[in-house]
Amino acid sequence: MLRISDISYSVEGRPLFDGASATIPAGHKVGLVGRNGAGKTTLFNLIRGDLTLEGGAIELPARARIGGVSQEVPGNEVSLLDTVLAADTERAALMAEAETATDPTRIAEVQTRLADIDAWSAEARAASILKGLGFDDAEQRMPCSAFSGGWRMRVALAAVLFAQPDLLLLDEPTNYLDLEGALWLEAYLAKYPHTVLIISHDRGLLNRAVGAILHLDNRKLTLWQGPYDQFARQRAEQRAVQAAQAKKQEARRAHLQSFVDRFKAKATKAKQAQSRVKMLEKMETITAPEDEARVVFTFPEPEELSPPIVATESASVGYDGNAVLSKLTLRIDQDDRIALLGKNGQGKSTLSKLLSGRLVAMGGRITTASKLRIGFFAQHQVDELRVEETPLQHIARERPGEVQSKLRARLAGFGLGADQAETEVGRLSGGQKARLSLLLATLDAPHLLILDEPTNHLDIESREALVQALTAYSGAVILVSHDMHLLSMVADRLWLVKDGRVAPFDDDLEAYRRLLLASDKPARKAEKPKPARPSRDQILALRAEVRKCEDRVTKLNDMRDKLSVKLAAPEMYEDGKADEAAIWQKKYAEVMDGLDRAEALWMAALEKLEVAEG
Repeated sequence: MLRISDISYSVEGRPLFDGASATIPAGHKVGLVGRNGAGKTTLFNLIRGDLTLEGGAIELPARARIGGVSQEVPGNEVSLLDTVLAADTERAALMAEAETATDPTRIAEVQTRLADIDAWSAEARAASILKGLGFDDAEQRMPCSAFSGGWRMRVALAAVLFAQPDLLLLDEPTNYLDLEGALWLEAYLAKYPHTVLIISHDRGLLNRAVGAILHLDNRKLTLWQGPYDQFARQRAEQRAVQAAQAKKQEARRAHLQSFVDRFKAKATKAKQAQSRVKMLEKMETITAPEDEARVVFTFPEPEELSPPIVATESASVGYDGNAVLSKLTLRIDQDDRIALLGKNGQGKSTLSKLLSGRLVAMGGRITTASKLRIGFFAQHQVDELRVEETPLQHIARERPGEVQSKLRARLAGFGLGADQAETEVGRLSGGQKARLSLLLATLDAPHLLILDEPTNHLDIESREALVQALTAYSGAVILVSHDMHLLSMVADRLWLVKDGRVAPFDDDLEAYRRLLLASDKPARKAEKPKPARPSRDQILALRAEVRKCEDRVTKLNDMRDKLSVKLAAPEMYEDGKADEAAIWQKKYAEVMDGLDRAEALWMAALEKLEVAEG
């Protein structure tokens, strides 16, 4: 169990935590969310003991091991597999001792302990983790020095997963993964045997890999049961209730003050006026929730071109005379929203470079509209921004003839306000740098916008704003992203890049997710015989089960609606009713949890009936 009790901590005089408390039971998977700069990474450092609390306490069981990824593994000559195996320090020490021990009793103890920790399957487990994160068998035997920083971050992640600490702290673990790696990580974390605390802005991860959300807001911590979407819904309802309470109290204050102002000078009403003054003084202020800062992206609109804007015919592309992709016969229209699927190394980035003109076709033909403008965004462009310059200087260099007020308006359209406009890029957050790069990529109002992992370092609000901007955008969009939520909300066509070819993927993203996860499972040794067709009585029983499940869902929905009305009632939050309100909020959370389970049972019953009826 992780117990955070009444902690306080400040950075340069700015309090990040003030009496914050939370308890996370052993074995739970929890997503840590909050605005950028709220103190999420600082909390991880406090839990690890890298920082010293100003007040309160953080408690873990004695000898509990804490693990996380703070930096990439060194670029040395040790192989990826050996680097991961070395992360289990107990196993490594025992294996070394087994080679040198001479005392028969100690040899027996070492061998017994090696068996207890399943040491002999360690290499297979490490290889499986590395494979899930995108390294094939040959790459696992290569030295770390053969890989770039982003790939070495994956090795560091593989190492900490292999070590299986009692408390696993992960800070934006999908930032260095592709879609396939992110989906694998989701499935792995859902089955992880110990406690996990994840900082993430990936809604898919927060919906599928965790069972609770720890919200850091206004220097306090609040633990919400359920995945992210349930948290967002419940918090919105709470904020609506809080806003209504504040509005009602303000009207009450105004009414009392009006009476005082009107009658305080009249002798006949002086006592009543004084009584109302005391009521005003005793009234505990209900503060309306602060308005969430609305995040925006404002893409300039391109003029319409005749379709297709890009067409390839039997094209091939690659490097140094070696084709990576061939027989490409593709068409892109201006209203297309295309997601590129495929494992690392299959050629998604190569295709993006071909379509953006950064690579020349080795064969075949590519036709583009005569006035076609293409915008391209990739993570390396964020890293190539001039750290000593301000965003205003970056955009002024691209638009030397524009007045400064228009340049500032362009920056504001991407959420970079007056303060950020004149701050050196080196001092901006990762999300602010990504916004600047997106602005530069779309400055010319491109007809085709190619985005390679655009959501890295963007918070959830910024990702939602990007979804809205891309949905409204009148140009074509090609997306490479590990963010399933972004892909599902934006893309209406899926292209699978595999085995040197690019072909439409005719199913949906959820089917692709199932396909990837199924490919990681060991093949069955023998095909199971098909079950006999269910009898009429069995089908009738399944239908009855479906009706029963549907009735349960209906009743729980009714209960939820009634509880929502009760929680929205102003009198629920009057003085002296805090305990009662907490009880009803707990009941609401229990009903929501029950509703999720009931809906899952209903869907399972429907699937069984569908299979039975053929």
